[in-house]
Amino acid sequence: MIRVSVLPKGSTSDDAARHLFRGIEGVSYDYHRIIADVFLSTAEGRSDYAVIPIENTIDGSVGLHTDWLIDEVDLPIQAEWVYPSVQNLVGLRSELADESGAIDYSRIKKVMSHPVAMAQCLQFLRKHIPHAELEHIGSTAESIRIVRDNPGLGWAAIGQKTAAADNGLDVLQEGVTDHDNNFTRFLLVGPKPFEGKTSDKQKTTIIVSHPEDYPGGLHQVLSAFAWRRINLSRIESRPTKKRLGTYYFMIDIDKSLDTILLQSAIAEIEAIGFQVRVMGTYPSFTYEPAEEME
Repeated sequence: MIRVSVLPKGSTSDDAARHLFRGIEGVSYDYHRIIADVFLSTAEGRSDYAVIPIENTIDGSVGLHTDWLIDEVDLPIQAEWVYPSVQNLVGLRSELADESGAIDYSRIKKVMSHPVAMAQCLQFLRKHIPHAELEHIGSTAESIRIVRDNPGLGWAAIGQKTAAADNGLDVLQEGVTDHDNNFTRFLLVGPKPFEGKTSDKQKTTIIVSHPEDYPGGLHQVLSAFAWRRINLSRIESRPTKKRLGTYYFMIDIDKSLDTILLQSAIAEIEAIGFQVRVMGTYPSFTYEPAEEME
């Protein structure tokens, strides 16, 4: 049995997890209300993997989740995949529609959702529901459940169709995200290598840090990759939380750790005084819409 820790049933994370594990037998899902509990479930051995949304097309990287991965737990990255994040306005149609059946946005007093999902829909909210109070909830699925449990208040949520159906609510407006190409990048973290699927694309993530300010240091780090023609798909700085103005560099590399070129680049970086922490070397999967038709 493979135990997977994930945000609540019906959330984007839940849909994305089921996409990754599709066709793999013996998978069970442990649902948690907040991301801290998702991490801790795996860190404490109650699940084999945790599913972590780490970056979004519109909202960028999720700083809280990145900091948990770096500072709070020691869970290697075992896979990454990209999944479409299509948000919908969810509520009780009989409560929010006019006599013709059309949604009367003036009746919506509050909209709830996860802050990342909310940020993906700001243009829609400003255009159609500028008067409504916006409230951040731990997950999209949780916000839908809150709306379900509080009828008659003019509340709505932003979330997934599956969660709306599971909770007996209506999709008031489909596809309220501000951009059509809205995707979320997920990480599978845990102590065991992911063996359910294979990919021709391999990546490695490292954390690079230096104990003191090092003029020109980042240039030297990047040069170690550049002259070897190693492609970096992402670089992000995160505060060390030790002293103001000190940062880690989180770097995603389009190579497996077992390649000689990457090993020599890391050795060069360490030789000039930087510390390198390998967060994982793992398969990378790209979303294919045809897979949803299987």
